[in-house]
Amino acid sequence: MSNFFKLTENKTTIRREIVAGMTTFVSMAYIFFLNPQILGQAGIPQQAVFLAAILVAVFGTLFMGLFANVPFALAPGIGMQAYFTYTIVFGFGFTWQQALAIVFLVGVVDIVITLTHGRRAIVKGIPEELKAAIGGGIGMFVTYIGLKNAGFINFIVDPDNIKTLNNKPFTGKETDSIHAILANGGVTPELAKFNDPAVLLALIGFIILVVLVIRKVPGAFLITLIAATIIGIPMGVTNPHIQPGTSIGSAFGSLGHVFGQAFGSNGIGALFTDWHHASLAIITIFAMGLTGLFDAIGTLIGIGNQTGIFSKKDTQAFESDNGINSKMDRALVVDTFTTAFAGIAGTSNTTTFIESATGVAAGARTGLANIVTAIGFALMIVFAPFVGVIPTAATSPLLILVGIMMMGEFKKVSWQNLEVAIPAFFTSVFMAFSYSISYGIAAGFLLFIIVKVALGKFKDISPVLLIVSLFFLINFIVLAFM
Repeated sequence: MSNFFKLTENKTTIRREIVAGMTTFVSMAYIFFLNPQILGQAGIPQQAVFLAAILVAVFGTLFMGLFANVPFALAPGIGMQAYFTYTIVFGFGFTWQQALAIVFLVGVVDIVITLTHGRRAIVKGIPEELKAAIGGGIGMFVTYIGLKNAGFINFIVDPDNIKTLNNKPFTGKETDSIHAILANGGVTPELAKFNDPAVLLALIGFIILVVLVIRKVPGAFLITLIAATIIGIPMGVTNPHIQPGTSIGSAFGSLGHVFGQAFGSNGIGALFTDWHHASLAIITIFAMGLTGLFDAIGTLIGIGNQTGIFSKKDTQAFESDNGINSKMDRALVVDTFTTAFAGIAGTSNTTTFIESATGVAAGARTGLANIVTAIGFALMIVFAPFVGVIPTAATSPLLILVGIMMMGEFKKVSWQNLEVAIPAFFTSVFMAFSYSISYGIAAGFLLFIIVKVALGKFKDISPVLLIVSLFFLINFIVLAFM
């Protein structure tokens, strides 16, 4: 074991790796309860999503540890969970089966890009400050959803001003649905009055989470999730009774109805039936792939370089070598294959989790820590019957704070320079308020080109950015005449 993971070379020990692996597991365990809450709204059975996320996380985390020998755990990303439900399904009108097909295709495209080193052209072609705006914009997107789910922001719908909703007659029953936000007019946001038990529970949970995170308590997210769920029992928000038919056996039965649906007639088979759906699918695949690529590279470089997990030799090999020889190359290969498997298993895109930093801080330096983390993920299966017990009020505070933490990317943007600030601003704002990462990226890219053309700085516009922006523009023109 010591020789396989090169423990001596990486200046670590078996004990240190085990402790660090357990630390990462505790920091990430909350994601398996949050994932069903968000994707379940899209229509996927919650227990199936719960097990799918575990299978994917175990696969990706083991693969990362054994193949890349680095201590970075993988699981479905929160930003992509939100994008899956609120943009692809609710916004664009795809079924959850089609959304899973899109996730699979994102993985396939990313695999091709990674293996052919096309990622270098993409990474170098997109300005750093636009990448930062994308990361921060996803944070705004996630926080906005958390505020809505917590009930801190209500949306008052005037049925008289809304004729159709997602191309269907508006019945007025959708008032409490996220669909109402996407309606064309007649929706007014307002602050909650905090007289509802669920809203109060979300507020209590958020305060608990803030205190724990500020005090740097290990497992703050998981502790908050459990505490809020328990506090919600006497408040009448949490139903402590496990619903009939929610055993571990039924969970696997439910997974059987979801696993592989991406390849069915309702999945890929129905994804490219007309130009409208095909164009939205292609844009979504690109946007999700681009976001995942930046997210993975940002996490790997941000944590790996500071701790010495990636040496200068690794970084140089990643930037110039044509093979898959560096740790970072192998880590990105794992990241892309795991996303493809996520689409097959029945969950949203995976990502290399920033929470891995907690394990690294505890001493993790090799893939051995990942083996321990993956074992912890696998043991989570026993909690499948309890998925439906956790209320939305207990998970929404987690979304809010995760979004806040992601907005740290904004510090990389030179806001005093309008040449940079204008495209960066629209990138982030459009993501949050249009409920679409795709449209945020499109707005940022197109405004970046407009600003550079106005200043005569044509050389600053990379061919990659031009090609992608042209495709976005064509799509918007086509949609305008449909």
